[in-house]
Amino acid sequence: MATDRDSVLIAAVALLSRQPNAAMDEIARAAGISRATLHRLFPGRDALIREIGAYALVRMDAALDEAAIDEGDPVEAFRRLATALIPVAQLTAFLSGESRLFDDTEITDAWDRMDARVAALFLRGQQSGAFRVELPAAWLSEAFFDLLAGIGWAVEDGRLAPRDSIRALTELFLGGAERRA
Repeated sequence: MATDRDSVLIAAVALLSRQPNAAMDEIARAAGISRATLHRLFPGRDALIREIGAYALVRMDAALDEAAIDEGDPVEAFRRLATALIPVAQLTAFLSGESRLFDDTEITDAWDRMDARVAALFLRGQQSGAFRVELPAAWLSEAFFDLLAGIGWAVEDGRLAPRDSIRALTELFLGGAERRA
């Protein structure tokens, strides 16, 4: 029987988000595979962590593409962004909490490119008058990703229902970011 790498990565994220120091045998159990199979897929913990980071960024980048945040009204583009990224919120939580990934240039470069795309949305929104101008666009992007990570943890821990996550993210964020008359 073939093992689906993506399923193993998702199971690893779910466990490591709660127990960052979980052993490889615990990760294998969470994924429903043997430790030997886990080691065939990922030769060690660092390889697994880096693979999760790369996987998360690919999924998040695809969600950004899907949201078409360069198009249309900035507030509506933000709503599309939130809707597209909510399914990968747990991956965002993992990325933001895994300090070992900050040493990987490929991962930090990919994160920086994604962050710049979101910051450009906020800058466009500021220039159009949709978003507050006294909050730097780069900080709005950082705050958005931090809130998205928080949503990922809250859903994972059962403090927020998945069906409420898009509304929670958009209403809370836009409540502070939108420009008021």
